Amino acid sequence: MSANAVSAHAELMTTAMFINGKAENGTGLPVTVFNPSTGEVAANFPGATLDQFKAAIASARKAADQGEWAAMKPADRVAILRRFIAYLHEQNEAVNSLIVMETGAPVSGFVLQAQVSGPLQQMESMLDLYMKLPEIEDNPLPLEERINSFGGFVQSIRHYVPVGVVAAISAYNFPLHISLWKVLTALATGNCVVLRPSPLTPLSTLALSKAAAAAGLPAGVLHILAEAGPEGAQLLTTDPAVDMVSFTGSTGVGSVVAGQAAPSMKRLQLELGGKSAQIFLPDRVEAAYTAAIGVCLAHAGQGCVLGTRIFVPEAEKEKVLAGMMQTMAYAKIGDSTAPDTTMGPVISEAQVERCAHFVKLAVEAGATVVTGGKRADRPGFYFEPTILDAPDNKNPAAQEEIFGPVVVVIGYRDIDHAIEMANDSPLGLSGHVHGKDARQALDVAKRLRTGTVNINTFMGSAYASSGGVKMSGVGRERGVEGIRAFQEVKVLNLGSAS
Repeated sequence: MSANAVSAHAELMTTAMFINGKAENGTGLPVTVFNPSTGEVAANFPGATLDQFKAAIASARKAADQGEWAAMKPADRVAILRRFIAYLHEQNEAVNSLIVMETGAPVSGFVLQAQVSGPLQQMESMLDLYMKLPEIEDNPLPLEERINSFGGFVQSIRHYVPVGVVAAISAYNFPLHISLWKVLTALATGNCVVLRPSPLTPLSTLALSKAAAAAGLPAGVLHILAEAGPEGAQLLTTDPAVDMVSFTGSTGVGSVVAGQAAPSMKRLQLELGGKSAQIFLPDRVEAAYTAAIGVCLAHAGQGCVLGTRIFVPEAEKEKVLAGMMQTMAYAKIGDSTAPDTTMGPVISEAQVERCAHFVKLAVEAGATVVTGGKRADRPGFYFEPTILDAPDNKNPAAQEEIFGPVVVVIGYRDIDHAIEMANDSPLGLSGHVHGKDARQALDVAKRLRTGTVNINTFMGSAYASSGGVKMSGVGRERGVEGIRAFQEVKVLNLGSAS
């Protein structure tokens, strides 16, 4: 990390809450942020109190009810948000250093790009897409229904309006990326937002307050509060003044959020856990050799859409495992600031223990550790890239989201067997099909019960939505559906006065 980056890092970093357009120090329990590369404390500061969360919600509610932000022309709101994005582009080196410090994403490689520059570009595209969407649409009434009983002409239209106050609760693995998708999409559509980042990685999110100030975002439209515990998040999901909750995190916590939001009938957008399958068809088995290293180098396996269940033809499994072992030579575990590091740490000591726990359960259930399987012998929160050879899809490593550099390889008898095992999961966030025969690959993809299927590719575009089925969530993010999620449909039936 350069001296300039360190200097810019210090200038950008803030530990203050952002309430009603002003920086305000927290007065609650301390939030302790660890640098996962070293295991040392990176920051310690007072978090927000419940009263500060109440103040933020009240401010957002007042701004939403006054309606000045929502009443602005969409182009004027978008212009402010483009300045917001431009500020982050200008602070790119400092933002990168914050992300590297608090998430452990390696300074070199595609993970950091997915953390910062990628989402900033996607935000520009999202605003472009939003500006192309109509504010009103005609309901397709039959011609005979366009004349009322009095002989006059009538029209019925759908008017897209803001939901109101949005509570955005973000996850730790891609804190800036996830927060930007929630905040900027909600703001573009005219909502007011209260953002609560993960206590594990709040620093890059708190820094968004400086982007808001630089962009000239009106007071009361965006609030950002970090906390050590769950009390503020619970208030955001229960307070009747909040109209919608957008949450990214585990399925267990997402179920709690849904229950807490139910009494006040809040709109929900939940992106939850995944246990995605990668099916390698017989004509593309050789592509499976890089499947394990691909997962492990993708932020040490800390991604909900990663294909951690790898299905290959039973007769080819031994050859695939041998090929996977060879590709593991590309995994260079090390400090995230080192330019030659290809795989950094997991986020915390608890996550190291979780990886070890599920490897132990997998072995007890009949799996074999092909490589890895234990904590890396170095300071910080590191777990070795791990390949497990499992006899079937019932193995705990195939059923539970581990969220670390651990993959499980399972053999299938035929295509029907592969699809059956891929669908044998309570989760359904994403999936992958690899095959040279495009028709066969498409046929397999159509039979998978998951919100997204990638066929011989991976896509992260502002124009293509993603979201889960089953226990992987409710609603969609990105794309037209992800924008419309932050809008209500108001039907206006128009007739001329007699």
